[in-house]
Amino acid sequence: MKKPLIATTAFAALATAASAQSGGVLNVLDWGGAYGQSHAIAYNAPFEAETGIRITVADADNPATPIKAMVEAGNVTADVASVEYADAVRLCDEGALEQIDPSVLSAAADGTAAADDFIEGAITDCFVATDVYSMVLAYDDSKFPEAKPASPADFFDTAKFPGKRTMRKGAKFNLELALMADGVAPAEVYDVLSTPEGVDRAFAKLDTIKNDVIWWEAGAQPPQLLADGEVTMAYAFNGRIFNAAIGENKPFNIIWNGQIYEMEGWVIPKGAPNMENALKYIEFSTRPEQLAKAAEHISYGPPRKSSAALVGNVAGKDVPMSPHLPTSPGNIEQGIASNLDFWVDHDGELSERFNAWLAG
Repeated sequence: MKKPLIATTAFAALATAASAQSGGVLNVLDWGGAYGQSHAIAYNAPFEAETGIRITVADADNPATPIKAMVEAGNVTADVASVEYADAVRLCDEGALEQIDPSVLSAAADGTAAADDFIEGAITDCFVATDVYSMVLAYDDSKFPEAKPASPADFFDTAKFPGKRTMRKGAKFNLELALMADGVAPAEVYDVLSTPEGVDRAFAKLDTIKNDVIWWEAGAQPPQLLADGEVTMAYAFNGRIFNAAIGENKPFNIIWNGQIYEMEGWVIPKGAPNMENALKYIEFSTRPEQLAKAAEHISYGPPRKSSAALVGNVAGKDVPMSPHLPTSPGNIEQGIASNLDFWVDHDGELSERFNAWLAG
């Protein structure tokens, strides 16, 4: 939902490529759209040029779904796939992924080992992150000619900052935002949310703007609602707001205060036909310079610390990309990482309560 997704049945192409069991083949399962294009430019083309390995790409709405089906059917045709962090952890726990030894990853230019150069949580048993995206607050600058909203509390203040809001339809992200708006320090959000009193507090805060919210389910909706004037503020994926602001010249501003960030990255399905090439590709594409190049094509931050200084302008524009990345200094300190363990344990019950609250 955070990027343009292209549904496809191109897995036949993967199967055809997989039948060529040579040292020069790699089958990548990706998301398509602008996100997939950033991979094509920053990873695939230079990897083919450096190694001579031929890459075949197939796209899916969510690559985690076909990975699970492939492994269960015993017919794995993908060598590498891009998945969200939570899906990587789940698939790894289910035994559907190969483990990835972090020692195969390149060190930073100053010799810092990859395990120390990646941000916390970016490398797990079966996953190596490629980017960090986030849920952010955003507003239409033209609607607030004087005082500008700057915090979660401002998002909930419809008296000072009038107009409808749009929020993702679900418990995740919204409960955390509500607590931050109610004065809970970002570092304490999940401690508070882990108590019955904290959950009650979050829902009580959501009550204060419930009648002013238009709920969205697809990532394209928030910038469209802003553009149409149906809302003045949005809680949305940063890449969607960035694309509208920079690519379409919309008067939208992002508020990094209170952002909640997550990661996505590479996994190797269990039984991948070209395991050696998969590891080569993951090593290559997660080098600091390649991650920085990808970030110039889409506003998701590189998960390696040494990549930050390497990120240049927005591709094709005389506009620095760094200020628009969740991971940039000054941005990442204003937010929190989504707590995977918390949502694994509580997603069912909190989603059920959220749906009941919304219907009430």
